[in-house]
Amino acid sequence: MYIVSSLAEALASVPPQLATLIIAALPIAELRGSIPVALTVYDMSVPSTFFWSVLGNMIPVYFILILFEKVSAWLRVRSKKIDQLLTWLFERTQHKLEKNVAKYGWWALAIFVAIPFPATGAWSGALAAFVFGFPKKKAFFAILTGVVIAAVIVTILTVGATATVKAFN
Repeated sequence: MYIVSSLAEALASVPPQLATLIIAALPIAELRGSIPVALTVYDMSVPSTFFWSVLGNMIPVYFILILFEKVSAWLRVRSKKIDQLLTWLFERTQHKLEKNVAKYGWWALAIFVAIPFPATGAWSGALAAFVFGFPKKKAFFAILTGVVIAAVIVTILTVGATATVKAFN
């Protein structure tokens, strides 16, 4: 959380809505970082926090789904190390999610994105969608579903934790 709080400080001169969108768009923070920051540091309302976090988290997804295939093919040709890294990453992703994708399809991707743990989220979901060959439109809506579910979970946890801390102070 240190990185996210440092980022929030760095964005202090930016309007809170834009700062929230930027934090949510970053691969490490995503909305798991933007929601707590927006609610506790920027003191934004829940609806505003929810909107800007979901929007910020989904902007990169669109571009990842559209461009990742071309960019990865271009990088693979130009660098053997990047080719090895992408091969490892794709194989690891397939191994972790293969059974669930076969069993649950679209919902597997949505649930993977919805679980607010490290290495699960919109960026990872977009990568998984590419690895498993999900059609872009279907992948986008599965990821959006997961992002909305994750936003609900993180918002509830943040509001609950904040209320608990205030109750004990």
